[in-house]
Amino acid sequence: MAVKIRLKRMGAKKAPFYRIVVADSRSPRDGRFIDEIGYYNPTTDPVTFKVNAEKAAEWMKNGAQPSDTVKKLFNKSEITK
Repeated sequence: MAVKIRLKRMGAKKAPFYRIVVADSRSPRDGRFIDEIGYYNPTTDPVTFKVNAEKAAEWMKNGAQPSDTVKKLFNKSEITK
């Protein structure tokens, strides 16, 4: 089973916000997930981004792969393996 750290889209039409979740790579984008580790809201000024760094590091240590977008967000907030 491949585990991914990715964004789950929520919010209204044209007003999205995202939750950062750990999910099986085969599950749908907004479907079932294993753990919720943070959120990201690009519509606010400044952008709101909050993540539990300890949980994220633990999941990556156990083999979870962040998606490209999540990887960029982690790099901006200096969360790495």
